[in-house]
Amino acid sequence: MSGAIPSGRPTYGPPPILLRLARRLREGVAAVAALMAYLAGWNYIACALFITFDIVARRFFGFSSQATVEMTGYMLAAGIAWALAHTLARRAHIRVDVLVNRLPFGIRAWLHLFSLALLGGLMVLVAWAAWELVDESALFDAHDNSALRIPMVVPQGIWAVGISAFVVMTAVLLLESALDLLSGRPADVDRLLGSRTLEDETAEALEAVAMAHEGEHPEGAAR
Repeated sequence: MSGAIPSGRPTYGPPPILLRLARRLREGVAAVAALMAYLAGWNYIACALFITFDIVARRFFGFSSQATVEMTGYMLAAGIAWALAHTLARRAHIRVDVLVNRLPFGIRAWLHLFSLALLGGLMVLVAWAAWELVDESALFDAHDNSALRIPMVVPQGIWAVGISAFVVMTAVLLLESALDLLSGRPADVDRLLGSRTLEDETAEALEAVAMAHEGEHPEGAAR
């Protein structure tokens, strides 16, 4: 009796348990990245408040922190670095995809993986250079030129942590995508790494609107 091969997912490739573990790992790293992006957002609010306070204090009270440029520069750099991993996980980076979206899933998935591998390789070099800079600042006990004399290892270390988180996010995405491809799931790779669709953008906009209106009329909702 000849058994028919069931339709659906192919039977070749790595064991399904590996793919499930890779997906759980990616979700865990993405959760940490989301927290880092949340902190980066509050960091920008703190940066704006700090600049406002410095301007008001200088104008009306005759004093300032004397480190506005240095502090806000550190805060902006840290915010950008700490938001990179979450931006990658949400597929929110700017991409030029005029041609790639017209290709079949099979070819498109391999191109996604190739581009992510190139990005990961570049960011490994950036992370290595960032930690080399931190190590050099610690070795020479480097401080900035502001009145606060901030040790450079502090802002540089915070920045390097964000870059390293981006490298980790890239690595787990590469792992899951490679396993998806080996399992014959190019469409899953496209959903994981491809550009955001109109449906994705619409869903995010509706979610933002719902969050904005949440709790707007608590009394009416309680009736």
